This record gives sequence, structure tokens and C-alpha cells, in this order.
Amino acid sequence: MRPLFLGLLLTAALFAVFHYAGPLFFLDTTAAFQANFVAGGVLGLGLGLATPLLAGRPRTRAVRAAALILVPLLLVMAAVTSHFAVFFPALDPALDKVFGSWMLWVAGFALLGALAVETRRTRGETT
Repeated sequence: MRPLFLGLLLTAALFAVFHYAGPLFFLDTTAAFQANFVAGGVLGLGLGLATPLLAGRPRTRAVRAAALILVPLLLVMAAVTSHFAVFFPALDPALDKVFGSWMLWVAGFALLGALAVETRRTRGETT
């Protein structure tokens, strides 16, 4: 239950950030666009690497815990993306693709980070 709750908190936090600071995220320069995606990758990877700690699960269950954290995020943000202009009236509706791809980018890196944690061997461990 804890991972789902964390996912709902993460979803609410990201929604609030985009609602209030969305125009700062969607700056119309190549450098800003690339920086946002690098930041998303770092955020996702950090989330994935910290999943066992945050979710209170053993590292051998990191991918499952990350998936449980990400399900609410992906489901809610998919609905938000499909009605982008309703949720973010101050932003250009054409930015829905960037928003959706950024969310997938974060989630993908989170899963990669969790996979790295789950499959990493500790010293002296055998397969």
C-alpha cells in the first residue's frame, strides 16, 4: 500500500509543479528542452535507485515497488495529457506531446534504476 500512496503523492506533486511552473518548464529553446529531459532522466533514475528505501521493500522487490509507485503517475498523467488544455489552460495545448513523453521518460528511467538495484549483486553473493 505504501508504494501506491507514494505514487499518488508523486503524481500530486508533479501536477502541482506543472500547474504553477509549467511555463518555466516549456521554454522554447533547444537547450531548455534538453535540460528538462536530462533532469527528468536524473529524477527518474534517482527515484528508481531509492525505491527500496522509499517504499520500504527489500531490494529484491525494487522493480515491483517502482511499478506500484509509477502506476498512479502514469494513469493519472495519461488522463491529464489527453485533456491537457483543461488542466493547464496557461499552456499551449500542442505541448501535450512533450508533457506525455517527459512523463514516460521519467517512468522509464525509474524502472531502469529499480532494475539496477534489484539485479545488483552484493559482495560475496552467488547466483
